Amino acid sequence: MIVTLLTDYGQADEFVGVCHGVIRTVAPDATIVDVTHGIPRHGIRHGALVLRNALPYLPIGVHVAVVDPQVGTERRAVALRCADGRLLVGPDNGVLSLAWERAGGVVEAMDISRSPQRLEPVSATFHGRDLFAPVAAHLATGAELATTGDPLDPAELVALALPEPSVDGDHALAHVLMVDRFGNASLNLGHADLLQAGLTLGSRAEIVAGDREAEATVVQTFADLPAGELLLYEDAWGSLALAINRGDAAAELALEPDREVRIAPVR
Repeated sequence: MIVTLLTDYGQADEFVGVCHGVIRTVAPDATIVDVTHGIPRHGIRHGALVLRNALPYLPIGVHVAVVDPQVGTERRAVALRCADGRLLVGPDNGVLSLAWERAGGVVEAMDISRSPQRLEPVSATFHGRDLFAPVAAHLATGAELATTGDPLDPAELVALALPEPSVDGDHALAHVLMVDRFGNASLNLGHADLLQAGLTLGSRAEIVAGDREAEATVVQTFADLPAGELLLYEDAWGSLALAINRGDAAAELALEPDREVRIAPVR
């Protein structure tokens, strides 16, 4: 079975390789896919969004997410079965919640904080190695979810609440959900919201973010505009996003997660 890993560990240290080693020791035949280890440090919501976006393109298997600023505290560690058959493993801090929504909801949940499959002694600061990796590996070998820990009511799981957009006439109020390494900023708006605000392909839109103002063109892709031009487009995950062709929209407009962005047709 496949085991996927998503963390904020980065690539400079040994953390990712050690997690691979633990999984291989327990499940030598498992296929490991590194979704990313470039989640911003402690970026729970960023990790949750990335996992949600990636999930439909990953084979059903065991999906581990470790973005865990409360490691070593009383926060729960969990293993979950989703309606579509996927297994999610990670801290109960919301990082798994958008993925389980995408996967049809949680049908079975286990508290694995004291799992019999954990490595001993358990480090207070590296649960990726000592808890999440071994539990995921045992699940990949076919172990039943019930063997990983203690039953947990799915209603008790921590879920993220994303900001809500609004459209009033031809004015849309959005929020930045995340910014990628190119400086493209994903918004909590969809195509229907854009149409409701009276914006279609080729339209010019006024963008206001704090004290920054600019005009963007609604297009399909970056190269529809010359280099340096601001664009509003539907990204690969179906969200509207702001970008500058061959530039950095986040830097230009001071965009960061939760920043309000007002969008309206140019008069």
